[in-house]
Amino acid sequence: MTDASSIPWTPILLTPGPLTTSERTRAAMMTDWGSWDGSFNALTADVCARLVAIANGTGSHVCVPLQGSGTFAVEAAIGTLVPRTGKVLVLVNGAYGKRLARICEALGRDHTVYETADDVPTTPEAVDGLLAADPAISHVGLIHCETSTGILNPLPAIADVVARHGRGLIVDAMSSFGALPIDAAAVPFEALIAASGKCLEGVPGMGFVIARAEALARAEGNSPSLALNLSDQHTYMQRTGQWRFTPPTHVVAALHEALLQHAEEGGLPARHAKYARNCEVLVRGMERLGLKSFLAPGIQAPIIVTFHAPRDPKYRFADFYAAVRARGFILYPGKLTQLETFRVGCIGHVESADMERAVEAVAAAFADLNITTL
Repeated sequence: MTDASSIPWTPILLTPGPLTTSERTRAAMMTDWGSWDGSFNALTADVCARLVAIANGTGSHVCVPLQGSGTFAVEAAIGTLVPRTGKVLVLVNGAYGKRLARICEALGRDHTVYETADDVPTTPEAVDGLLAADPAISHVGLIHCETSTGILNPLPAIADVVARHGRGLIVDAMSSFGALPIDAAAVPFEALIAASGKCLEGVPGMGFVIARAEALARAEGNSPSLALNLSDQHTYMQRTGQWRFTPPTHVVAALHEALLQHAEEGGLPARHAKYARNCEVLVRGMERLGLKSFLAPGIQAPIIVTFHAPRDPKYRFADFYAAVRARGFILYPGKLTQLETFRVGCIGHVESADMERAVEAVAAAFADLNITTL
């Protein structure tokens, strides 16, 4: 087994999470916390209050944290908020929309899928027609930023349509919350789901659901799960200040520290601006190398960018990955089934200078592998 202390350097993670964190965030995990201790309960309460404030939902929405990855929180939201007699319209243009549909199936929730191509956003007009045609649909599930490509779906317009039809909207904002604007006072949703290890720049291990308080109050008795029951989790935390089951204490402490930095740096607008700069530097640099992004600029979120792989038959992602990693950067494989692609994240505790160096690393890797990109 390799001793982590023997690794001479830490690569920069250009992935959609886990991602590169600040020294302050990592240092916050050096303290051990008692899971029932009053100081940790206060830490949890402050984290939840800050998360609701980022969504501008103070007074109308509540935050329910949950142990585990973001997918745990998505399953908890579907299982808790969708009645057992409900039906979900799942909007799909990538792998995470398909995962949401699989969650509905696993939970025994009736659902229907509306799928567009990976590079085609869902339109509010399509949602309007689907809801008008099927009154049995009680909820709509939308991926705000589809991490498999980086495509941005038009959340505000779709939310307006869903609200006009009197249905509930559940938003997977895993890769957007904290960097892309989502205003709970202007965008009607029953639940917004995200996690600690994405745009908030914490570490993985905690998901959370920001739910409209009245929707959560109606949801008691819906969930088929013990551990993933948001209603029970919220009720217990309100009564005791504690998590029902052993919390990820170090993850919560790291997220709290990351949220302090998020505010100090200028909040959501500043985080969005930083990622937009990172994305612009990355795309322009890759274009100079002859690499084309998969998405059109108008639908590209500044979170993660999918690039077409070189057509050179010598290209193998595993070799390319290793060559770039040797230069200090970790990339992601593509998520598309029909095209050869790879992905580069723009989020985390990285700046535009890091993106410039990443482009240089990609160029050097291709040169070493004798791969032609132009």
